[in-house]
Amino acid sequence: MKDKRTTSAMVLTGLFTAIIIIMAATPLGYIPLGVINATIIHIPVILGALYCGPKRGAFLGFVFGMTSFIKNTMYPTPFFGFVFSPVLAASQFGVAGVFKSAFICFVPRILVGVVPYFVYVVVRKLSTMEHRKIAVILLNAVLAALVGFGVRMFALNTVLSRHKDEKGWDMAKAVDVYGTRILILSVAVAVVLAVFLIVVTMKKSSMVLGLAYAGVAGAMTNTLLVMPSIYILYKQDYEAATNVAVQNLVTVILGVISFNGVVEAIVAAILVGAVGGALVKILPMHYTIKKDA
Repeated sequence: MKDKRTTSAMVLTGLFTAIIIIMAATPLGYIPLGVINATIIHIPVILGALYCGPKRGAFLGFVFGMTSFIKNTMYPTPFFGFVFSPVLAASQFGVAGVFKSAFICFVPRILVGVVPYFVYVVVRKLSTMEHRKIAVILLNAVLAALVGFGVRMFALNTVLSRHKDEKGWDMAKAVDVYGTRILILSVAVAVVLAVFLIVVTMKKSSMVLGLAYAGVAGAMTNTLLVMPSIYILYKQDYEAATNVAVQNLVTVILGVISFNGVVEAIVAAILVGAVGGALVKILPMHYTIKKDA
């Protein structure tokens, strides 16, 4: 039986690897949402972690990072190509650039294959305990607060972009002028979303909740590790290589985290919940196998 499970895990790992490569090499890895394209290449990594375990999930995350490395080396983007390519970084910043870009390109993606599994386990345990309702309310409140924060940061960055040509406009001034209105908007969004999620998920199974939050965790792990790492490791090099002020890099990063990151987290929650919920009918999840072993 153990050999059969090992073989099944190997086959699934190979399948998810192929899906990652195909999605990275074609437009299938992105969902157009009007103003942005939501990346979904991390979805097979998250599902791989849930069905094959965190070790194989880490391998799938490495594959994800490798596709990013190859793509940014062969077809670099104007501003961020060197960030994800140790080869390009080496040509511009020497040996230090190799380690910086390798960290940004691989470490967050590897963790995308690890973190969701443990989030799934924690959510399953929380939502099956005696005080399930309290746990569900807290989980949904956290997610709603995250979205509310995203709305706030996106609104502030929108204000900054509109006044970018006016002297004296920075984040502090944006908060001073528009802070109260934006705060009311973001709190209202968070409260409405929290109520909606609580109503919708209160009667859902712990597995569905676990899948949804695993999707959120995977997407946010990628965003929250990649974007701040770019700022911490490359803020001066970015300015030198692109002639773009560091302040503008902060705006770009906050914009990606607050809008793209939140949108991708929501998309990941929906897709991982839907696909994972369908697959579980024919394939056991790693958590279930481990618990029953």
